[in-house]
Amino acid sequence: MERTVGDRLRRARRRRFVGRGGEIELFRTALADGDFSVLFLHGPGGVGKSALLGEMAEAAREAGVVPVTVDARTLTPEPAAFLRAVETPRERHAVLIDTYELLAPLDDWVRERFIPGLPADTVVVIAGRDAPPARWVADAGWHELLRVVSLRNLSPDDTRSYLRVEGVPAELHERVLRLAHGHPLTLSLLVDLIRRGQDVPGALSGVPDVVRALLGRLVEDVPGARHREALQICAHARFTTEDLLREMLGEDAGPLFRWLRTLSFVEEREFGAFPHDVVRDILDADLRWRDPERYAKLHRELRARFVERARTVREDERVRHQAVADIMFLSRHHPVVLGYWRLAGLGHVSVSRLRQGDVGTVVAMTREHQGEEQAAYAARWAERQPGAFGVFRDEAGEAFGYAAYLALHEAAEEDLQADPGTAAMWGHVHRHAPPRPGEGVLAWRFFVDAEPEQRPSRSETMIRLWHGQEIITRSGQAWDLVTVLSERDYWDPLLSFFDFHHAPEASYRVGGRLYDVYAHDWRVLGVDDWLALTAERELGAPVTAATVAAPELVLSQQEFAGAVRGALRDLHRPDRLLGNPLARSRLVRSDDDPAASLRRLIEEAAGVLREDPREESLYRVVDRTFLRPAATQERAAEMLGLPFSTYRRHRNRAVERIVAVLWDREVYGTGHQVDSDRPGG
Repeated sequence: MERTVGDRLRRARRRRFVGRGGEIELFRTALADGDFSVLFLHGPGGVGKSALLGEMAEAAREAGVVPVTVDARTLTPEPAAFLRAVETPRERHAVLIDTYELLAPLDDWVRERFIPGLPADTVVVIAGRDAPPARWVADAGWHELLRVVSLRNLSPDDTRSYLRVEGVPAELHERVLRLAHGHPLTLSLLVDLIRRGQDVPGALSGVPDVVRALLGRLVEDVPGARHREALQICAHARFTTEDLLREMLGEDAGPLFRWLRTLSFVEEREFGAFPHDVVRDILDADLRWRDPERYAKLHRELRARFVERARTVREDERVRHQAVADIMFLSRHHPVVLGYWRLAGLGHVSVSRLRQGDVGTVVAMTREHQGEEQAAYAARWAERQPGAFGVFRDEAGEAFGYAAYLALHEAAEEDLQADPGTAAMWGHVHRHAPPRPGEGVLAWRFFVDAEPEQRPSRSETMIRLWHGQEIITRSGQAWDLVTVLSERDYWDPLLSFFDFHHAPEASYRVGGRLYDVYAHDWRVLGVDDWLALTAERELGAPVTAATVAAPELVLSQQEFAGAVRGALRDLHRPDRLLGNPLARSRLVRSDDDPAASLRRLIEEAAGVLREDPREESLYRVVDRTFLRPAATQERAAEMLGLPFSTYRRHRNRAVERIVAVLWDREVYGTGHQVDSDRPGG
């Protein structure tokens, strides 16, 4: 029976204290059985250590044991000050020490002098941000008397229980769950927000007062500006390594990385260090709110480095896979993107080429989820282009979905027309802007998710990862097409964000089901411009229907050659160069001065001839005909000491070579090699 207000207060606290039953029961067992003497609790700020000690104090009272609490924040780290704070009663007691990290200078004394001098039935609970120093664990004498517990965030079930106890409306539970990641302090602050009648934001950046309160608890004084920069990088990137810090911050990387590893809220995995989810979100939200320009600069720089890593680490498929995942991770807070992929367990799934027996798995999976007719087309294409198929597997190697990225430009016309899907997509491409020689048309003709009831699903995450890798590392593509089962309300926001536009003429039906197609022409918006566009959208730029203000021209090879000849002829007439079709090609159109850019382009292509001793005579002809033209071509032949017929033959050969050099750049781009690798597991 509740006889005092204090009784009611303790009962209320107990009712609201969820998720730490195991730790409290462990403490009660120590009080009852004496199996061990020291319970060492560690975890980041705000995870609930102080609240747990308060509950353990109540459990001690219920067991007839006097709790003696010590808050290290109130005393200097000296034995005398510590002993004054510990007023040891004659009755049996338990010692509960909070914020133990502040007593680091006393650790040896506490372990070797203070605790051994206590009565044998005393239980000591130590709570701090840091795990116990190695000497606790290494000392054989403490092996039986010590229990170490790492306090983590509350589980989703415990979080929901807490929210129910606090009377939070059920429709807000999932949003609070996503924001708080089970972090007790964040939960309590958000619950307070709800009680005050305020809306729950979509991201922590929407409540800067909550962010500031959490920062004060989670991150103590940072040693200096460079340490703060390292912390911001660690919060924004998926994983942080010393190499990444060196790329971003220079030669201070070693000491800064070692400092990051000492922080209680930073964990380590195979690919690097990372903060707890709630700390990551708080640090990231704080920088975005406090210094938007610095935040945008950090986002762009990290993204550029991960893109470069994905493009250059060509011999290690796994590293490239991770680099693309790092790029995807940077968009995790965007209100459109966050609903389409699962961060949890990303390192435990993979996409791999077809293995022995996989064709049967693919066909059976397609039959179950998309019908017999679609399964027959999948079997046909698995025979024609087996390298286009990738199977999504879990850590045990079990398949949970697959996709196929068909190279339509490599397929026989008979095969394209035999499948209504490829026929519709191929027809759309040819009606709008056919591929030119050397250009590819790639189509996600098949995507089967064996876990459709889970959204976002693992398969949706994997196809995004695979597709991102293909976009970043391939070159020379004209069209990219994506097929989805007809759910435009679901797919439109994501695919529009990534500048893939609905192509109704390319849609088709198989087995009575409608498949929608989304398309992107890489000759209109190239990969580098696409990367820049999506980076700005991740930072908040609006998703608009128009890709570019004035679309660039996509010329046939014959039209392109004619435009190059015209540019050579008008090389010293800027007004005419502005009207040349090349001024609106992807080679030139992004430049502020298209005429000057086109002239430089021609001069650079001519320079290729000069670099080859076998073609130096051709360069001299180009020089006197176009670059520094003589008054007439007859005069040019005379200056070069060539018969006019020989001069004309050299001139034609030189023009053909310049056309070939520029066509190669138009089709394949610059700085990239064609890559037809498929992802491995």
